[in-house]
Amino acid sequence: MFHHARFLPSASSTLFRPQSLSFLSTAAFLPPQCSSRRDVLPICATSQSLSDTQKAHALAVVHGHLPCSVSVSAALILSYATHSSHPSILKSLFTQSLSFSRSAFLHNTLIRASTILSTGPHSECVVDLGLLVYNDLLRATRFRPDDYTFPFVLKICTDILYVSKGLEVHGRLIKAGLDGDVFVNNTLMLFYGSFGDLWSAEKVFDEMPLRDLISWNSLLRAFSDNDRQLQSVGLFKRIISTSGFMPNVISVVSVLPVCAALENERFVSLIHCYVVKAGINGATKTGNSLIDAYGKCGNIEAMKGVFDQMVERDEVSWNSIIAGFSYKGSNSSALDCFRAMITEQVKLNSVAIATMLPTLVELSSFNKGKEVHCFSIKMDMDSDEFVANALIDMYGKWGCLTEASSVFRKMQGRNIVSWNTMIGKFAQNGHELDAIGLIREMQAHDETPNSITLMNALPACARVGSVLHGKEMHGRSIRLTSASELFVSNALTDMYAKCGRMDLAQTMFSISPRDEVSYNILIMGYSQTSKCAKSITLFKEMEMLGLNHDTVSYMGVLSACANSSAIKEGKEIHAFATRRLFHEHLFIANSLLDMYTKCGRIDIGRMLFDRIPDKDAASWNTMILGFGMIGELNKAIGLFEAMKEDGVKYDSVSYIAVLCACSHGGLVEKGKAYFDDMLVHDIKPTEMHYACMVDLLGRNGLMEEALELINSLSIELGANIWGALLGASRVHGNVEVGCWAAEHLLELKPEHSGYYVVLSNLYAEAGRWDEADRVRKLMSVRRVKKNPGCSWFRSEEEDQVHGFIAGERFDPCLWNAA
Repeated sequence: MFHHARFLPSASSTLFRPQSLSFLSTAAFLPPQCSSRRDVLPICATSQSLSDTQKAHALAVVHGHLPCSVSVSAALILSYATHSSHPSILKSLFTQSLSFSRSAFLHNTLIRASTILSTGPHSECVVDLGLLVYNDLLRATRFRPDDYTFPFVLKICTDILYVSKGLEVHGRLIKAGLDGDVFVNNTLMLFYGSFGDLWSAEKVFDEMPLRDLISWNSLLRAFSDNDRQLQSVGLFKRIISTSGFMPNVISVVSVLPVCAALENERFVSLIHCYVVKAGINGATKTGNSLIDAYGKCGNIEAMKGVFDQMVERDEVSWNSIIAGFSYKGSNSSALDCFRAMITEQVKLNSVAIATMLPTLVELSSFNKGKEVHCFSIKMDMDSDEFVANALIDMYGKWGCLTEASSVFRKMQGRNIVSWNTMIGKFAQNGHELDAIGLIREMQAHDETPNSITLMNALPACARVGSVLHGKEMHGRSIRLTSASELFVSNALTDMYAKCGRMDLAQTMFSISPRDEVSYNILIMGYSQTSKCAKSITLFKEMEMLGLNHDTVSYMGVLSACANSSAIKEGKEIHAFATRRLFHEHLFIANSLLDMYTKCGRIDIGRMLFDRIPDKDAASWNTMILGFGMIGELNKAIGLFEAMKEDGVKYDSVSYIAVLCACSHGGLVEKGKAYFDDMLVHDIKPTEMHYACMVDLLGRNGLMEEALELINSLSIELGANIWGALLGASRVHGNVEVGCWAAEHLLELKPEHSGYYVVLSNLYAEAGRWDEADRVRKLMSVRRVKKNPGCSWFRSEEEDQVHGFIAGERFDPCLWNAA
């Protein structure tokens, strides 16, 4: 009571004014017995809010415990830190009581408070607050860091990944002779594990003179956090067999995620048995981990059993079982659990909402997805990063880009996942330029693109054929040092190949790490160019390197054989695929049909076609086109009719195939009937369909009808339609219509030599030599060259293919057929 007297004003004194502590006015209502130091400390320790802490602070001030009581000051520092108060408050308490400190206790308390703040809104102040206090303690003359100081400092270094400082602290504690302390070493293992230095973590563990269960758990956590699954399982077995300790809840919670990652259901079951035997199955954390592990291992019944037997469930329990159902595709059960969660009035958090939204996408429950969105708005969770990102993903997968963009724009704190999700949804839904533009906006908001950003953007560049934007992404990948990553380098190679820059694709391939996907990209890319032989070479190179061919490999190389009429290589690859049973795959079977058809061996193609058990539309279309190309019109049309009888639905290509056959055979009325039938089946005509009709009408002398059809079209007319009209005009010597078609063609494709030649020949055949000469001069001015036609000859003795033109050998060896 005596030391309170100095704070009690006399009748004439005005030093103490209650209004200066207005926020502490409730102190007047505190019970009178709360006057001693031992009464204040429990109030500080048990405060449930910032307001309670401020009341305890007021009580300590009023009764004179501050600044002289180091223990009260320390308790208040920790309490303020627990409620995420500003670091300046903690520092003020520390500074006022520092002169009364007789050990490192107060310093340790402030460093410990910094570890609490390191995960809160004031994390950026942790270095200034905690580490500067530690540095001051090193320079102090009265006392030095002790066995409590170093663990707290290491905890800060772990939380903010301050590796260099942590290594310095390790050196200091060795000099202080504390490298044998169990508590210090346990923290050291977690520090090294936080940045993946498992060798050092294990070395600390091995050199410990004494270990407790926390030591084993610390190393187990380090292994688990760094995806060292087998080492984690092995260490858990060692805890049971050689440590002298029995694993506790922390041990089980650390090892179960490892078993889940391995999908080792047997080991999960063994741990479950241990949990029951050890009597720790009542712990909620244990139950939650078992639910998660069984869910990821696919044992739904065991997962439900653990959930039903739990005495006490929390939000994590419900979220875990919903995630478990969703992970294995039991989306209806996940939805039922979500409803039960609401019925039992369990508090829904952002994790529950974010987990449920992808499930509703899989169930195609658009309305329920919107209901959950409305619920998240009502509960003020729509601005949460996890929920907002899940909403963007949901709307994007349903093609509702307006709604997805609205959610994205309303987000106050976007993270890298938000940007990547929105960019990905733009790219996947045909808004490639918006995706590319969003990357620039992303950088304007000081967000750095990562590998996922580039993986989303590069296919968008490929689809729009924009090499310029693709090179821009390539430059960013170099600056981010991610261009050498396998996935990124493959995406870059694919982008260049699809943009027609096989030279750049080859360069990227040559300087990057390679896998099967890398080879497949080039095989497919070269198969669509004049360098088809490169596809065959790469296919063989894969075999020599021991890389496995897949469906894409075979489809690419067979396409190359088809486009270069390499029947010998095609047969070899056919045999190769048969030995590995790839010929049974429908896509490869269709590629074989296409190869044999284009190589003129439709007889072999027909044999393969008849052996395909489950033909799809592509199988039928290939054969219809093949027979149409060689003039077997009755067979082509017969297959088209048989396709319907076989129950295979016509698609857009089916009608292109049959219309081409009708055009080649002059079957005008039949072609018109098929075109009308296509409209009846709700297949929207494309430019190619209209080009077939123009060709059908024009080649058969119905130029007026062909012109009427062209003039009636509302779509943008492309080179296919104008090319068909030009060809028909030459057949019938219609110079005026031919000139009209050629004008449009030379605007659309000024580099295409064939159109100049056809127009020149049309003028020449009409006797208009000046115009024909003018077209030839135009080719010269525009530097358009016509590649000469050639004949191909295979030498059985040399096993080589040779090309000849006008009796002159111009290329002695176009490729080796070895």
